[in-house]
Amino acid sequence: MSKYTKAEVFIIESLEFDDEKNNRFEGKFLSQILHLGGKKPKYYYVRTKKELKKVLELFEKSAYRYLHLSCHGSETSISTTLDSISFKQLKELMGSYLRKKRLFISACSAVNEKLAKYLIPSSGCLSIIGPVADVEFRDAAIIYASFYHLMFKKSPSKMTRREIKSILLKVADIFEISLNYFSISKKYGFKGIQIKPRKRIIEIYPRKK
Repeated sequence: MSKYTKAEVFIIESLEFDDEKNNRFEGKFLSQILHLGGKKPKYYYVRTKKELKKVLELFEKSAYRYLHLSCHGSETSISTTLDSISFKQLKELMGSYLRKKRLFISACSAVNEKLAKYLIPSSGCLSIIGPVADVEFRDAAIIYASFYHLMFKKSPSKMTRREIKSILLKVADIFEISLNYFSISKKYGFKGIQIKPRKRIIEIYPRKK
């Protein structure tokens, strides 16, 4: 695989039938917002684990740097329309595609220490970001649209740790939401912080003894 990557967002979405019926397509909305901002996002909708695997292969071929998953989730798994995928299965499914990439997730409760431990150390994924608790798709859409807009307006070609944290602090404060941000680097190692409203930061990994 080429070392060259593009500072673009690759969006994969998978919802429940009721979400489809009521047009709750957060990922599609984000794609439209990114297009409006001059970016070139790629958007795919899947319903099964098998389809997810195929689209992840397209993600690798795209050389896009940022992967955004919009789906339902829990503290131990994420879901496509027809399949439940444990964090262990998710590691097996997508671990090889995450090296030097950043993962953004819109899924209730899924972005936690357990997921980060499964994906980051073994895959070479640079970071995972997502809401701490349950979040409605309408809220997630506005939150992530704001994050991407501010990020690419400030830095169209890359995301640095400092800029990510700065913008997450703004977004958390405006929308009164807590966000988990797990990352790894040579300088700081594997770390996790929780960004809360009123510009508060809590270190959640490694846990202080």
